[in-house]
Amino acid sequence: MAEQERFRGPSDLHLHSLRSDGTDSPAEVMDAVHRHGIRTAALTDHDTTAGWAEAAEAARALGMTFVPGMELSTRQSGRSVHLLAYLFDPADPALNAEIARIRESRMGRAAAIVANIGRDYDLTWADVVAQTFDDATVGRPHIADALVARGLAVDRSAAFDGILHPRAGYYIPHYAPSVEDAVRLVVAAGGVPIVAHPTPAGRDRMMPVPVLEKLIAAGLAGFEINHRENTEAGKAVLRELSHKHDLIVTGSSDYHGWGKPNVPGENTTADAAVARIISGARGSAPVYP
Repeated sequence: MAEQERFRGPSDLHLHSLRSDGTDSPAEVMDAVHRHGIRTAALTDHDTTAGWAEAAEAARALGMTFVPGMELSTRQSGRSVHLLAYLFDPADPALNAEIARIRESRMGRAAAIVANIGRDYDLTWADVVAQTFDDATVGRPHIADALVARGLAVDRSAAFDGILHPRAGYYIPHYAPSVEDAVRLVVAAGGVPIVAHPTPAGRDRMMPVPVLEKLIAAGLAGFEINHRENTEAGKAVLRELSHKHDLIVTGSSDYHGWGKPNVPGENTTADAAVARIISGARGSAPVYP
């Protein structure tokens, strides 16, 4: 049976749970997207696969198809770049070693940022831990939630625009592999790598086309073009590049629960693109209802 006959759209392939920086459990994420009409969904928590089993069970119970995924932290010329990885082998040693290194650096970096903020504001590491769940990948969103809980910001957005903004002087970068290295790791683990929200406005603007061409040569499968953070000009460039190299184009909500205004299904991925992701993977398989 053709892959597009085994699952149903609409599909939302970029969702976060409290296993990273979302506010819903993996099961609650599946329930939320189902209520918004999504029938194929991917959980893509930052640098962790901890929510896969719970999300898969919930999706199956709801009659949905679950696509295992992750949003991997990478860096290019000092710029943070997020790489969506789908259907890779979660037991791959090389990829797991890199994920562990990223998570360890994230934890140390978060603690250092909190220590910096704590010199000027009433904020402690315990405040941040209180905003996390079990083995969640601790990051700046959790610090933002702690700032909100302490009354130092009205919401996450205000925290990132204020105390957590680099100009405030508390920011510290964390370790992340180069995008090219990450692409190669995901491909070697049998996964399908897609650059998340690749053309945002501001300092994290789109990578230069020659860099993108190099990533494509390394095995990059496509771009998440339909995303609320992407600029129209950037999307036009990426559509042309995708057409030239026959890449996969996705669209997703980047839902985080109440942590962001993003709504499940506000952008979706075409069935043909989902089928290409599934057929191009060899590391793991979707969970069908």
